[in-house]
Amino acid sequence: MTTKKQFFTTPIYYVNAKPHLGHAYTSIATDVATRFKQMDNHETFFLTGTDEHGDKIVQAAQAQGNTPKEYADQISTLFQNLLPKLNVKNNHFIRTTDPDHINVVKKVLSKIYDSGDIYFSNYEGLYCFGCERFYQERELTDGKCPDHGKAPTVIKESNYFFKMSKYQEWLINHIKTNPDFIRPAQYKKELLSFLKEPLEDLCISRPKSRLTWGITLPFDEDYVTYVWFDALVNYISALGYPDGELFKKFWADTRHFVAKDIIKPHGIYWPIMLKAAGIPIYKGLNVHGFWNVKGSKMSKSIGNVTDPVKVTDIYGIDSFRYFLMREMVFGLDANFTEETIISRINADLANDLGNTFSRILSMNLRYFDGEVKGYDSKIEKDKGLSLSSDASLAIDEFKKAMELCEFHKGIGAIWQFISTMNKYIDKNKPWALAKDEANIRVLETILYNLVEGLRVVSCLIYPIMPQTSFKMQKALSMEKENKGFYTLDEISAWGQVKKGTLIAKPDSLFPRIEKDKIKPKETAGQTKMFKPALKEEITIDDFAKIDLRTGTVISAEKIEKSNKLLKLKVDLGAQTRQIIAGIAKNYNPDQIIGKQVIVVANLKEATLMGETSQGMILATDNKKKLVLSGFDKEILPGNPVK
Repeated sequence: MTTKKQFFTTPIYYVNAKPHLGHAYTSIATDVATRFKQMDNHETFFLTGTDEHGDKIVQAAQAQGNTPKEYADQISTLFQNLLPKLNVKNNHFIRTTDPDHINVVKKVLSKIYDSGDIYFSNYEGLYCFGCERFYQERELTDGKCPDHGKAPTVIKESNYFFKMSKYQEWLINHIKTNPDFIRPAQYKKELLSFLKEPLEDLCISRPKSRLTWGITLPFDEDYVTYVWFDALVNYISALGYPDGELFKKFWADTRHFVAKDIIKPHGIYWPIMLKAAGIPIYKGLNVHGFWNVKGSKMSKSIGNVTDPVKVTDIYGIDSFRYFLMREMVFGLDANFTEETIISRINADLANDLGNTFSRILSMNLRYFDGEVKGYDSKIEKDKGLSLSSDASLAIDEFKKAMELCEFHKGIGAIWQFISTMNKYIDKNKPWALAKDEANIRVLETILYNLVEGLRVVSCLIYPIMPQTSFKMQKALSMEKENKGFYTLDEISAWGQVKKGTLIAKPDSLFPRIEKDKIKPKETAGQTKMFKPALKEEITIDDFAKIDLRTGTVISAEKIEKSNKLLKLKVDLGAQTRQIIAGIAKNYNPDQIIGKQVIVVANLKEATLMGETSQGMILATDNKKKLVLSGFDKEILPGNPVK
């Protein structure tokens, strides 16, 4: 029985919005890493969950007319339901509203407070409500939050602070002496660069006078815990810290997966929190890049947040998983387009993997009625027909890459072996050998090696495409009982397919995709049928009278007694406007917060349902459903639209 352990975590996802492509990638990447470690004889535990406290949750809940808990329940359920949709096999799903988690947060806070590393002080600072944190001047870009593009609010209040500065030199030394602590290496350099500047103590509380939705400090009933000091503790609370068996078994071998925008809390706050609390430091942090959609970073404000459920419905779970793991170089940014995923499916999956699988099984069916005839070792050696060394090379390269989360390289090693098998077929021409009975032993040996090669491929793709792996193994009559996958040791032993094995007629693994056949039907129909008459011509001077501006929706709520109208607060840069928009049937308040819109800024004020409307936002009618206009890149509010 193995003694090797591995604990994998995703970040717990913030429930201020529904899941998108970035969440799907992190979950799938962690699932792939977990499955690989299981193949490498590790006992694993895989944790994911949702982060449910803080200002933004309160704002989102209010916009929907719900309590924070009701809203958190709703969005957390979306994240939980997404996991089986992506074939992600986590062991536990944690929520920061879970009573056990709350108790552990209070234990950790009390431990650090009792040691003297938390103190009370007056503070005046620059607070970004979007990030829910204070900023230093040096961290701002042109005086604005680097993530939200808005000037932070000056807040003066009394709060509790964590002495992070006390541990700065310790953390620098820990990062430098543990080269595997932060991966890839560029993020290690990024953290060390940040740590060259004096590390400010961290404000870890929020007064209940302005925020009650959080975990009450165990040493002061008038304050709640800063959301990061709450959220990060989930990694140990889920394991039953301090005395739980899971904590004792897995914590020493922990690897966190996060996106690069949260490297600072995970690479600085979290290890210092652990050190201050006397808890062993996690083993490593794996940091990935962003997914850009059509060339732009995913952003709710520009409407390019790809829905992973819709993508899997269109292309299939394994195709989606494969694309994400193959297309992104772990640590760097990657681009998601419809054209790219279709190209990957057609070239890599339908052509390379699917055709090779079908080609080999079809030949075995044609020449030997589906029976594996075995091989002649002397013929194999004399004619150099063994694929064993090529398979071993693929397995070694796969293992080396997957250990480092270089998923694209691991897949590349498999696909290099598939290419080798195709060249092997073309070189040895089984169809020509089949014409002469004298070549039967050579043909049997060739087909045996090819079927063995498929066995290796079917096993190696398991972490990335488990459904396809099982489908191939079923056709090869080699389904794995009990745990459902083959270990790397089992895969590496050449000659596992038994003589006399009957192989099924191959089904198509990945049919080719024609782009025009997967477009939503209403798109094609609308293009043909929608031909509105043009209005009377105007001059450029007429058009110039309309002052169109970019705006960002910062709040939204339904208007009582109206099922059509939403009351919006729209940031126009120099000012905030209230706009009443008739979009409630097509957009919930939480869907529109953060969206960038086009505003008719010089429209005369009007009163609708007793509310003043200071402008109008632009939209189009798509089969009686309104669709808001927007931009393909994020734009600062208040820019003229020409």
